[in-house]
Amino acid sequence: MPDTLKKFKARALARPEVKEAYDQMDEEFAFLEEVLKARAAAGLTQAEVAARIGTTQSAIARLESPTSRRFPSVETLQKYARALGCRVEIKFVPDEREEQRPTKRTKGNGHRAA
Repeated sequence: MPDTLKKFKARALARPEVKEAYDQMDEEFAFLEEVLKARAAAGLTQAEVAARIGTTQSAIARLESPTSRRFPSVETLQKYARALGCRVEIKFVPDEREEQRPTKRTKGNGHRAA
């Protein structure tokens, strides 16, 4: 990230309302970062990816945009990934930032029989 962008980001995130909005989009930014890193690693332009998928460069730009409110389908992500020589892997991982929610307990004392 260029120095001026780093400074701008630091100044913006010093504002509590900006920091809160940024944190709420943390997962989206992480997803977009993965998408952009994969395309960069493949050494392809948006136009080249679009040609491999059979779509337009502008459609790829929307897929890679943090301002797009439309999340791509799993099928679209798979096509994008294949165009880069990758595959899509979706995981659900525990969220350490959230309060732990109580888990369902079994009837009785809550312990499973051995």
